[in-house]
Amino acid sequence: MEISSRFVGSPLKPLDARITWRQTTNYAAALDDANPRYLDDSDPGGLVAPPMFAVAVTWPISERIPDFIETSDFPFEILATQVHYTEHLEFFRLIRPDDRLTVQGRVAAILPHKAGTLMVLRYDARDEAGAPVFTEHIGGMMRGVRCTDDGAGAETLPETLPQPEPGDPLWETRIRIERTAPFVYDGCTNIHFPIHTSVKFAREVGLPDIIYQGTATLALGVRDVIKREAGGDPERVRSIACRFTGMVIPGSEIRVRLLESRSDGDRTHLFFSILNTEGKRAVSDGVVTLLR
Repeated sequence: MEISSRFVGSPLKPLDARITWRQTTNYAAALDDANPRYLDDSDPGGLVAPPMFAVAVTWPISERIPDFIETSDFPFEILATQVHYTEHLEFFRLIRPDDRLTVQGRVAAILPHKAGTLMVLRYDARDEAGAPVFTEHIGGMMRGVRCTDDGAGAETLPETLPQPEPGDPLWETRIRIERTAPFVYDGCTNIHFPIHTSVKFAREVGLPDIIYQGTATLALGVRDVIKREAGGDPERVRSIACRFTGMVIPGSEIRVRLLESRSDGDRTHLFFSILNTEGKRAVSDGVVTLLR
């Protein structure tokens, strides 16, 4: 199977989403995150959604991407080979209950990779007034798919910050991922895919067991970074980025490790990784950027 980078720039059909308090509070509950900014509706400032809730907003597009790509000759059969590989979220403000958002997407990049081809989709979410709320760049690695040219779109992707040198972490937290955790995340987020909840399906596609959702693993890391480095204030978050590089099997433990804190003007970049129970990186090159 193969693909050409000529599809870079292809538009996606827009998605309209109305956000409810039940969606945002359920997302926080799925992460066992009791931050009152997500749950206490008596706060005069009102509720906000956890930053990672943005992936639940855009999931209906990713889940049914053949229905959204407005290019008739796109080789849709290659999409069955892709796995979530990169994630980058930029926030202009946090999502709130009662927001009415419109998400407009496009194919941002198609790039050759040693594992196959990386395709990055860009989603821009705006509110009813047309003001930007967040931008997501989500990268899918299409394993075994050959890019027939040199690729295109790399120059439009978000900047990648230099990663810290290897060394001891500034802090580490251990989190037990219960066997029920992927079912809770599935039910509370409406992010459905059977490798996370069907042992039979997971084994049929070559996995040893069901695996915990990558965005959930990332969200737990973001949760701990906000708690320990942002004083519990999620509205300081300006961006989140990572690569997904390993599996987390439910019924095991992960370790969130803060590797470096780096200041840059009015922003602080917090570099982290998440190790699975075997000590392998499930999340690599993690960065949460805070407004200072």
